[in-house]
Amino acid sequence: MGREDYNSERRSSDGGNLNSVFYASIYHPIQAGSIDGTDILPHDNAIYRALLCSNAGLYDPFGDPKAIGDPYCTLFVGHLSHFTTEHNLCQEMNKYGRVKNVRIVRHIVTGASRGYAFVEFESDREMRRAYKDAHHKFIDDSEIIVDYNRQRLMPGWIPRRLGGGLGGKKESGQLRFGGRERPFRAPLRQIPLDDLKRLGIPPPPEGRYMSRFQVPSPPRQERSMEDARDSSHKHDKGSNHSNRLERSPSREHPGRRERSADKEDLSHRQITRGRKRHDLRSPSHDHSSDRSSMDRSRHSRKRQKSSRDRHDMRSPSRDHSSDETSTYREECRRARNARSHGYDRWSPSRNDS
Repeated sequence: MGREDYNSERRSSDGGNLNSVFYASIYHPIQAGSIDGTDILPHDNAIYRALLCSNAGLYDPFGDPKAIGDPYCTLFVGHLSHFTTEHNLCQEMNKYGRVKNVRIVRHIVTGASRGYAFVEFESDREMRRAYKDAHHKFIDDSEIIVDYNRQRLMPGWIPRRLGGGLGGKKESGQLRFGGRERPFRAPLRQIPLDDLKRLGIPPPPEGRYMSRFQVPSPPRQERSMEDARDSSHKHDKGSNHSNRLERSPSREHPGRRERSADKEDLSHRQITRGRKRHDLRSPSHDHSSDRSSMDRSRHSRKRQKSSRDRHDMRSPSRDHSSDETSTYREECRRARNARSHGYDRWSPSRNDS
């Protein structure tokens, strides 16, 4: 009787169903390695490596330049055949909604498919429809799995190559829980709440477990303080502008507002007419004044040039005539002197006689 009471009490504490599950909202390497999400110590070397990368911040989920598009409209498609192409995958996914972009992850050297891809849909509704219906479907004779784009949506995400990820195979011995393929099971033992809080691991949601047939909502990436500050600033500016628009009409009387509008229109018309008249008059006036000043300066330059030319033409003749007159006067003076002394230059000299 005591054993039955213990079992019934344990079922009631576990939510009345041993098959109840829950999904990870954030990624923690130690919790991902636990089947019920309550482990406080890593149990393999890969979890140690993922924990080191998480604590040191060595992985940036937004550092991949190829990861584009809306993460809330993007699905992760795994277990793909290595012969599946983007065209084939797009044709299969078009059955569930309008596909916007398909990206198959390939080897950086050989270009061969790595067996998983990301499919972006036009809307969130079409993505959710593919999430429900495309899981465990066959593409090129390979059964695929479909999950949310947890790389860009789940805080603290660490990829599989660094020891993290979700899912896995039993043969590898590196199973990861909390995703769609392997969700956390409801814990059957006492939950170490203090240790989980110290490690930063979210505790299991007691009393709010889900069944495997329920569809979980996608994880939500928390906004940074800068994004929140920018959005709040834009919201405040928009609200202030709307308040001004709402308050400004109520302050004035309708009749006063109409009269002031008529006065403003009349004054604006008068100002524009005056400007048009001034624009029509001022160009011709300025042009005529500029033209007259240019004509005056041109005529004055011509006069100066002509006067210089005349002076240059007259100056040589004037000098020559002055020389001739001076020689003529000199000869006349000599002739007068000769007559006064009683001899002529043309008469024979006295010595000859």
